[in-house]
Amino acid sequence: MQIIHGIAQLREWRKTAGRVAFVPTMGNLHEGHLALVREAKRHADAVVVSIFVNRLQFGQGEDFDKYPRTLQQDADKLEGEGVAVVFAPDEKELYPRVQQQYNVEPPHLQNELCGAYRPGHFRGVATVVTKLFNIVEADVACFGKKDYQQLTIIQGMVDDLNMNIQIIPVDTGRAADGLALSSRNQYLSEAERAEAPRLYRELSKMAKAIAGGNVNYAELENQATANLQEAGWQVDYVEVRHAGNLQVAHAGDKHVVIVAAARLGSTRLIDNIEVFID
Repeated sequence: MQIIHGIAQLREWRKTAGRVAFVPTMGNLHEGHLALVREAKRHADAVVVSIFVNRLQFGQGEDFDKYPRTLQQDADKLEGEGVAVVFAPDEKELYPRVQQQYNVEPPHLQNELCGAYRPGHFRGVATVVTKLFNIVEADVACFGKKDYQQLTIIQGMVDDLNMNIQIIPVDTGRAADGLALSSRNQYLSEAERAEAPRLYRELSKMAKAIAGGNVNYAELENQATANLQEAGWQVDYVEVRHAGNLQVAHAGDKHVVIVAAARLGSTRLIDNIEVFID
């Protein structure tokens, strides 16, 4: 496995790499990331994993400075998975002007759900992903469904801008108690970690009700929010959306997704569950 820091070197490697699958990450890898890598291996001759903590997608007061940077441990895990290249540029390599002057602007969806609480976040995501797609020139890229809004925006960007890459969604990795795997889970105290699976349990109750024919989405959203708040959570949102485009769901939709974000102590957790309705 090679660890490449420069764009020119990666492009030189790419010339003879055959079919390439790409997994973009910010590092501090866990089992959820490795599941993306394993899926990527099914679709290509070689897998490239990027590790880059992207300043553009962090808002003021967020955890950019303390976000865990564990390149050597990450590289050891990826080598064990048979990854061909780890692309780990520094900021000057990826942003030579320091201030990015041209950005990729997603549609209004970027200002809803998580975007309402993290202004500019999805602009930062779309911009860095576009840059990485242009550099790696992969045939396919794997993204986790845990960040369903991110996945939807990236897929829309690829479609609208005619990018020559296939996006492969990968199911959310979970701990045995249902908590969605996340690098930020390590911020949780012991008591918070024990409480954290409640978010998934509340979404699961909603999913069961919807699959059983309950389309009073507002009532379900309000009840789940109240249950979380009573347990000490600060809820940003719990909403039922159309799974294809993340527009507000309506009775009659056959495929919806329940999306949620809430804070437990100082840690913000996100999760979602898709529901197929007969």
